[in-house]
Amino acid sequence: MKRTIIDASQLELSDKVVAIKRVSKTVKGGRNMRFTALVVVGDGNGHVGAGMGKATEIPEAIRKGKEDAVKNMIEVPVDENKSIPHDFIGKFGSASVLLKRAPEGTGVIAGGPARNVLEMAGIKNIRTKSLGSNNKQNVVLATLAGLKSLKTPEEVAKNRGKSVEELIG
Repeated sequence: MKRTIIDASQLELSDKVVAIKRVSKTVKGGRNMRFTALVVVGDGNGHVGAGMGKATEIPEAIRKGKEDAVKNMIEVPVDENKSIPHDFIGKFGSASVLLKRAPEGTGVIAGGPARNVLEMAGIKNIRTKSLGSNNKQNVVLATLAGLKSLKTPEEVAKNRGKSVEELIG
C-alpha cells in the first residue's frame, strides 16, 4: 500500500476535540489522575487526521492530541459535489462506519464522532451509519479507515488498465 506523507506545515489546519476522559492509575499513595483527549484536525479541503494525547492537565493533553493528529494525516478523495466517490464500510476494532455518497444538498448526516471527522475533511454531502461499537475513539478511527480506503475513478481505471469512460460506461 502506497503511503503519502502530507506536509502539514503548508495547510491551514483547524481542530476539534471529540472527547476528553479522566483516567486514573492506582498507586501506593492513592490515585494518579490524568486526562486523555481525542482530537481531530483537518483543513476542510480533503486532509484530515486524528490523535490521542494524555497529560495531567487538559490543555496539555489537547496539545499533545493535536500533534499526534497532524502526524496521522490522510488525504481524502472528494468528488465534484463535496461527497465521497463511492460507498464504503470503514472498520476499526469492533466499530464499523458505513459511508454512503449523497447528492448535493443532503448535508452531513452523521453521528457525533464520525461527523467531526467528516466536517474536518471538508465533506459536505454524505450519509453515515455507525455500526457495532459506539466507542468514540474506535468510531473516529473506523471513519478514518473508511476514508483512507476510498479510491477515485481515475485510480481504479489506472489499476485495471482501462479508461474512466469504460468503467462508468
